[in-house]
Amino acid sequence: MFVPSRLSLARRRRGFTKVQLARMTGLTVRSLSAYESTGAGHSDPLPETARRLADVLGFPIGFFEAPELREITAEETTFRALSKLSAIKREQALSAGTLALDYHRWISERFRLPDLTVPDLAGEHPERAADILRAEWQLGEKPIPNMVHLLEVHGVRVFSLAEDYAEVDAFSTWDDGIPFVFLNTLKTAERGRMDAAHELAHLVLHRHGTTVLSRHLEEEAKQFASAFLMPRGGMLPTAPHFPSLDQLIRVKRKWKVSLAAVVYRLHEIGVITDWHYRSLNIDIARRGYRKTEKNPIERETSQIMAKVMASLRTDGISVVDIARELHLPLNELGAFMAGFTILPVGNGTEQIEPTATEPPALTVLRGGR
Repeated sequence: MFVPSRLSLARRRRGFTKVQLARMTGLTVRSLSAYESTGAGHSDPLPETARRLADVLGFPIGFFEAPELREITAEETTFRALSKLSAIKREQALSAGTLALDYHRWISERFRLPDLTVPDLAGEHPERAADILRAEWQLGEKPIPNMVHLLEVHGVRVFSLAEDYAEVDAFSTWDDGIPFVFLNTLKTAERGRMDAAHELAHLVLHRHGTTVLSRHLEEEAKQFASAFLMPRGGMLPTAPHFPSLDQLIRVKRKWKVSLAAVVYRLHEIGVITDWHYRSLNIDIARRGYRKTEKNPIERETSQIMAKVMASLRTDGISVVDIARELHLPLNELGAFMAGFTILPVGNGTEQIEPTATEPPALTVLRGGR
């Protein structure tokens, strides 16, 4: 049976309008609308038409015959600067997130993932909320070794955004009581950590519904992320007096954030003046450190995905097998984990690097769908 919502999902995932897809497949817009309709006007495409649609969209024919998926909507996500993001790009990202959630459901049927331990701190001042969370998670006032690992340990599921989403910073959403964070791995590793902390802010401060992220809510998330990654008590004792940009390069390496983030935080806690803040930002722009970083850190990876893939390989299950069961093209499945783990397609071996973060609990559940 042809599932209309899956055709619409695949079309939006590829960034096509109905007019574009109709032109590429030789169909009429009216016919395409009928195939996507879930109401009285619905009609199933003929088998050869369905295959043509599948070929153009780059999805296996089985994708369009699988059960309907619960789709992520813009109203339940934390997209930043929606006015600057085209509707097509937004729908592409949301569609990718929907497919990632289906992959997560497949994984959660086979593994017991870490329980959620993210508190609800709605109404707290962002700086105080960051201090409360650091205390609750027993982080002290030291630099956080790995933000991705930290989120995973506390029950947040972290996935990559596909590489064609350079316009999207990051976004988060909830599904059946589980928080998901999607990070853009095209950005610097330092920016990725700040994005992860920014989305964590939305999870703890704004979980009760933010149909449109206002400038105020975004500023709260920015303040929380800055304070969470660079706590006042840890920054003040070691902050250089009237620092130069070269001195701050050492500071940013310690806290694993961007130069711009360090300058912002030092200004926020009163270490540098307004004039000094402006001067340092001008110097950052002049040296080209807004898009690149001096002495960059390594990109953070997912412990959960590495452990999942290693366990599946032990059971003789490859990424190709997963993609086939989910009716996804292999590159689509890879997009969820791009930059976060090594994907075992053939008979290679996972490379799981040891870290200072306690590994997340992961129990294999026998069975599954």
